[in-house]
Amino acid sequence: MASTQILRATCLTSSQRVVSVKQQRQNRAVTVRVASEPDAATNVGVKLPTTHVSASQNALKQIESSNAQGINRYAMEKKSSIIAIGLTIHNAPVELREKLAVPEPEWPRAIEELCAYPHIEEAAVLSTCNRLEIYVVGLSYHRAVREVEAWMSKASGVDLEEMRPHLFLLRDRDATAHLLRVSGGLDSLVMGEGQILAQVKQVHKVGQSCNGFGRHLNGLFKQAVTAGKRVRSETSIASGAVSVSSAAAELAQLKLPGNTFDDATVCIIGAGKMSKLLVKHLHSKGCNRITLLNRSLPRCEALAEEFPDVEFDVHLMPEMMECVKNSDVIFAASGSEELLIHAVDVAEMPKAPDAVGGVRRFFDISVPRNIAPDITVDSCGSIVYNVDDLKEVVAANTEARAKAAAEAEVLLKEEQMAFEAWRDSLETVPTIKALRSKAEAVRSAELDKALNKLGEGMTNKQKKAIEELSKSIVNKLLHGPMTALRSDGADPEAVKQTLANMDGLERMFEL
Repeated sequence: MASTQILRATCLTSSQRVVSVKQQRQNRAVTVRVASEPDAATNVGVKLPTTHVSASQNALKQIESSNAQGINRYAMEKKSSIIAIGLTIHNAPVELREKLAVPEPEWPRAIEELCAYPHIEEAAVLSTCNRLEIYVVGLSYHRAVREVEAWMSKASGVDLEEMRPHLFLLRDRDATAHLLRVSGGLDSLVMGEGQILAQVKQVHKVGQSCNGFGRHLNGLFKQAVTAGKRVRSETSIASGAVSVSSAAAELAQLKLPGNTFDDATVCIIGAGKMSKLLVKHLHSKGCNRITLLNRSLPRCEALAEEFPDVEFDVHLMPEMMECVKNSDVIFAASGSEELLIHAVDVAEMPKAPDAVGGVRRFFDISVPRNIAPDITVDSCGSIVYNVDDLKEVVAANTEARAKAAAEAEVLLKEEQMAFEAWRDSLETVPTIKALRSKAEAVRSAELDKALNKLGEGMTNKQKKAIEELSKSIVNKLLHGPMTALRSDGADPEAVKQTLANMDGLERMFEL
């Protein structure tokens, strides 16, 4: 009876004339009679295959049951999961983060290795001084998680049992929301810092040349970049040009006697982006003389040209120990993956002048670290601060930016809805292909039957005309269903309706 009502509702949308159709095929009779009166259900007779009736009744029961219980049946469908797994400065010490750090040149290799696992379709790596985050699209959530953990342990040499207490694990909406917050600077040690957005952009850029950086992650990181830009342009969270480098300069000033650089000799190891920001913030705090160390001169010269008001003393790395010995405040911001300065090196150096408290201060904002952590005042007359020590400086910054952060969260939710709608719209692609494939199979089979019945007397022109007719009929019949399955993902409500259409068509055509 349920299938009869469905058929009646469908037929009544056409002409209200009485239609009688009789078709004899494979010894089965199908008779449909529709009347225009409101009580036409009493005049409808339907003889259908038992399997079709059973399938229709079961499908209707499932729909009615799920609707009554308020269940989102689309969320119940099995599909690939977006998974985020990693560790950050919030839950892992620098000693562990530096072991798992993946340099940018190694990102493509890491993506290739991850995608070689059987349950990982796509992969991306976000590795900075404050975090290592692996994003994957997994065919099986649990198996993909185990495979990512296995890769992290193998690549870093860190035992999984040592690593696991510090890992975070997020799935689907939680994973996408996390990346958007990261890109917006809301998960950074220094809230609102701009360097993380540049790093997320770089992940997307590097991914363009990697086969394993597929459609889902490409869309996610593209959305994250858009979200990061919106947060910084539509809120005040980035006011003050905050960064890890600015926090390091602030911490150095706080630790010096009198909170001034007037009597301190400052040295920076490295001439990259973080060093550039260090120079900028040190200069704003009254530090006008800086010793700069790097592997090559061109980057040092380029950096010096950007700050004509700062007096630079440029040296190459072979002169590092001599420069450190003559400095009171040393910032390490190089890309070296090994320790550059050890305790034994510092222990042989003369004591720092009394004007700076008699203590040589190292500020290591590199990950992996460049300065040995066992350098102490007692053994070396020096002290080392690393990125984890910057929390002392950024606490006030976080409180001051709380209002801007709340505004940013609203924007990020909008961006997440846009991404989820786009991702959901991709779910109709297999249905579209399956429906076209099934229609083409039926068309081809029926065409062959018709041509066989017509015999050999037909010309090629006549055969072609019949074939074109069959294609035209199929295309016109499919136009409505195909239109109902297409969505650009821009409107979440439209995507929701598209998914409902998809579900209905899959049940109707048994796709």
